[in-house]
Amino acid sequence: MILLEAMARAEQLRRELKYHSDLYYNQDSPEIDDFTYDRMMRELEDIEAEFPELITEDSPTQRVGGQAGEKFSPVTHAVQMASLHDSFSFDELRDFDRRVREVADDPVYVVEPKIDGLSVSVEYRNGLLIRASTRGDGITGEDVTDNILTIKSLPHRLKNAPAYLEVRGEVYMSFESFEALVKRQEENEETPFKNPRNAAAGSLRQKDSRVTASRSLDILVFNIQQIEGKEIVNHAQALDYMAELGLPTAAHSVCDTMEQVIAEIGRIGDNRGDFSFAIDGAVVKVNDFDMREELGSTAKFPRWAEAYKYPPEEKITTLLSIEINVGRTGVLTPVGNFEPVLLAGTTVSRATLHNSDFISEKEICVGDKVLIRKAGEIIPEVLSVVEHGENSVPFEFPTLCPSCGSPVSREEGEAAVRCTNTDCPAQLMRHLIHFVSRDAMDIDGLGPAVLEQLSQSQLVSSPADLYRLSFEDVLTLDKKKEKSAQNLISALEKSKSNELYRLIYALGIPHIGLKAAQLLCQRFRTIDDVMNAGAEDILTIDGFGDIMAQSVEQYFSLDSSKALIAELRELGLKMTPSEVRQSGGVFDGKTFVLTGTLPTLSRKEASKIIEDNGGKTSSSVSKKTDYVLAGEAAGSKLTKAQSLGITIITEEELLELTKN
Repeated sequence: MILLEAMARAEQLRRELKYHSDLYYNQDSPEIDDFTYDRMMRELEDIEAEFPELITEDSPTQRVGGQAGEKFSPVTHAVQMASLHDSFSFDELRDFDRRVREVADDPVYVVEPKIDGLSVSVEYRNGLLIRASTRGDGITGEDVTDNILTIKSLPHRLKNAPAYLEVRGEVYMSFESFEALVKRQEENEETPFKNPRNAAAGSLRQKDSRVTASRSLDILVFNIQQIEGKEIVNHAQALDYMAELGLPTAAHSVCDTMEQVIAEIGRIGDNRGDFSFAIDGAVVKVNDFDMREELGSTAKFPRWAEAYKYPPEEKITTLLSIEINVGRTGVLTPVGNFEPVLLAGTTVSRATLHNSDFISEKEICVGDKVLIRKAGEIIPEVLSVVEHGENSVPFEFPTLCPSCGSPVSREEGEAAVRCTNTDCPAQLMRHLIHFVSRDAMDIDGLGPAVLEQLSQSQLVSSPADLYRLSFEDVLTLDKKKEKSAQNLISALEKSKSNELYRLIYALGIPHIGLKAAQLLCQRFRTIDDVMNAGAEDILTIDGFGDIMAQSVEQYFSLDSSKALIAELRELGLKMTPSEVRQSGGVFDGKTFVLTGTLPTLSRKEASKIIEDNGGKTSSSVSKKTDYVLAGEAAGSKLTKAQSLGITIITEEELLELTKN
């Protein structure tokens, strides 16, 4: 490769890596798998090694991928939370060993599974957990203490602890918890997390710690970052000591040679299916801390550690049939049934085929040999057709709903095909499941099995019927005793006073999630205001696009929707927010974006002051933003506001405006 070619390719790789790094670390929504990303990074490393003059300070090879977000207070790490250099072959591991031996004599290594989660720091003072933070860019992370405290396996207090201890660990979501979360998301027709790592990261970054608690996160610690009051001389001793303190640690092996290391990595890889969590490799670390000091670090990686990345496992199997599931908003989703095949430790026999476009683009036919893999070690996906089956015929998407026989339709610009019958039985069941779910009306005791019984008994044919249930009705259900029946009736009564945004979310309006429902209630005072709002009015809400606005208008234009709201109102459900936005205040009609750390106010306190004076807050800067309230360490939002000419004010100026 000549210099000009290398320069162009390096620049292209940097752009793509920065884009995908932001999606992975900061948005928790990757578009490519880890293996593809790692290969792109390795190609850039090879180019920069051949042409050192092309290395730039902001190259992804020189920096940790993440950055501290603005939802949480920033935390500066006293000890950098560095990344690891990756190896993709055993020969590369032998090269790592050779580099280590050029500096250190007879190194001993510790091998551990590489957990695919979110790296965090946890600090204890005199045994009490005082702070937890994300890695961020390795220097500055986010304070997520409240959310970390919801992890049941992590002790809040350590016995016989040193004066101060900072440990590094990996927050993860187990396969079991991930499967349950994805099932809930699919039932609610929400976009499911792509893998456990993204689910863990997204859950840990929730502003509401109750949401984090509901996601059943877990943690394993693997490093001592700092310690006072105890001398630790090597990594194996550190792992054993953390386990003695009651901190959850992963199993590890001590190896005297690189060949022992390679054998242990092979053993871990062969047993990946036995882990309850996702791993994407194994980590090799020099055991002795003095040797680590000698070896040192680069700007991004320690020279005393290496990560070995396993390639994603792929298998060929036969597509036996395609069935169609109907979701709560009537969306028809094709699901493929395969000849069972062992993949990443579990037997796979089913996978979503997404929509009719996906099937057409990949030319998938029943009877084909298809290549499948598990995305993020958990969700089966079809990569391609390897060989068409004998006499295979392209799959024809149904023109009638398989549940009720009604015609289906497809709106222009959408991939989704929907049943046109709002009374479709399949839609009803999924709609009821969504209506009573935790983030919606949160009705304890109304799980899918109970709802199925209520539907089959013809006691419930709409959400309104739930509030017509009597104690005697519930007692007729299988396995319902007097106490549980009374608890269910009480839960239904309690849910009537839920905030209006929860009811709007529970209605299952296409494209309207929990946050969008909250924004609607901030903009409009009552359910009647929401129902009477046109798409143009709704588009004035920062964060709403054409599809969302039209979806709300279309939903409330239906006679069936109007009838349901009327029934729910008559049954006593709350139809107005607890706190309506003040009008006539100094900030009436003004939109604020908060960024950075304020001198005395928390963001919640500042937001309340703004809303009490008629304003509203938004999470992103746009041309519709009137003010940006900036504090210390304000980030990209401040830069964007300056470029758009938006008024920037301090906390002091905010308080002065409210006085005036």
